[in-house]
This record gives sequence, C-alpha cells and structure tokens, in this order.
Amino acid sequence: MDITIHATFLPHDDPDAALAFYRDVLGFEVRNDVGYAGLRWITVGPPGQPGTSIVLQPPAMDPGLNDDERRTIAELMAKGSYARLILATADLDATFEKVQASGAEVVQEPAEQPYGIRDCAFRDPAGTLIRISEVR
Repeated sequence: MDITIHATFLPHDDPDAALAFYRDVLGFEVRNDVGYAGLRWITVGPPGQPGTSIVLQPPAMDPGLNDDERRTIAELMAKGSYARLILATADLDATFEKVQASGAEVVQEPAEQPYGIRDCAFRDPAGTLIRISEVR
C-alpha cells in the first residue's frame, strides 16, 4: 500500500492574517485562493513538496453542524485547543527567531522534550497550536 498525506484542513477566522502567517512567516507557497459566498479557502504548502498541502478554511463550514456546535468550535479556537499542526525544520533556532520576530504568540521556546525531540510552539492567528520539531 502506498499512502501519502495530500492535504489537511485548518480553520482560519481572518484569511488575510492566515495568509500572512503561512506565506510570509512560514514561507509556504500559495497554491490556491478561492472565495465563495464571502468566505475564503486558501491552500498553502511547503516549497518543493507539491503533494502536501494545508487548506486554510473558514471554521465550522460543515452544513451538518448546528449553531451550538458552531459556537463550541469558535470557543475552542479562541482557547487555542481546536486544531494542531506539527512541522519540522533542520534549524530550529533560526526558525524560532523568525517566527518570534513576526509577532506570533510564543507558546514554548526551543526545548529538549523528555520524549526525545527538541521543539518549540506558537499559535497561528486563529489560535491553532503550531509545534515545530528539529530534524536530527
């Protein structure tokens, strides 16, 4: 069996802020930017990895959700506990400095973890927890 990760979806509540973070801070390519009914879906991905994408989408777009569920999603996003993404880099310190300089909310500075990795953590503009691991 040959399975790869093609795309994952993360919520955004401000498409311009999301675009600035993922494109300008993290350096991802913009692969698609689609508007519909006043909403926006932005597909980004790491350069040189055209088969792996992140779709930044308006939250709670599932038509099967009711208003209470949509409110719950908004509350979880506000707390930063709705979504997570783990990225990797060969130079964690330089990456941390660049992301920190952008004004992104720092959750954790680079640190050795007891489970064998060194990483740091930020929140994107929508509150998504972004952990960045050092590739060794």
